[in-house]
Amino acid sequence: MITPASATWVFKMVRLVAERSDAIAPLAEVFREHGYDGASLAVIGKATGLGKGSLYHFFPGGKEEMVQAVLGEISQWFEDAVYSPLRDGSDPNASIGAMLDSTDQYFRSGRRVCLVGALAVADTRDRFAQAIRGYFAAWVDALQSALVRQGRDADRARILAEEAVLCVQGAIVLSRALDDPAVFQRAINQIRTRLVIGNGVSGNKGIVDGSS
Repeated sequence: MITPASATWVFKMVRLVAERSDAIAPLAEVFREHGYDGASLAVIGKATGLGKGSLYHFFPGGKEEMVQAVLGEISQWFEDAVYSPLRDGSDPNASIGAMLDSTDQYFRSGRRVCLVGALAVADTRDRFAQAIRGYFAAWVDALQSALVRQGRDADRARILAEEAVLCVQGAIVLSRALDDPAVFQRAINQIRTRLVIGNGVSGNKGIVDGSS
């Protein structure tokens, strides 16, 4: 039986989860813009609209727990939008094409920092090593599985998958460094041409091996 007291408790719990969840997106942008060390509680509070007490109420582990929550959200988004379709899609060509479309949209044509990649090259890498490794390993594994379903050799598919992820990450850095989203778009188009059969791809050509 639901009593007024239990109903109030349920309402508070729902509100708590909703508020914690709502904080994830602004937290992600803060860490993208300022990095882990540069994201002060004042900056985080301004972005989320939460005071110091509320931040620690929702994230008792402080900034480390905040980043872990953001990484969990990123991981789930990529699982749903990228990894799962690559692993389970009935048409591997369509799945690879969809991966590239989703990647382009997610990184806003190279305008958006890859937080996982930024953490991977920062001093905080070891602190989040498991999540970072899992993100990139899952992407490479899922893309490899789609390439194998195209009929490619497993070893060659592995190399192509690693090169494609490398190309995406490098394109994000270069397009932001040059302030030129066209750099990222060209990289996406190049990967599409090389990996999607029917777009002029040869199964023996790599992303960065100098072939064309």
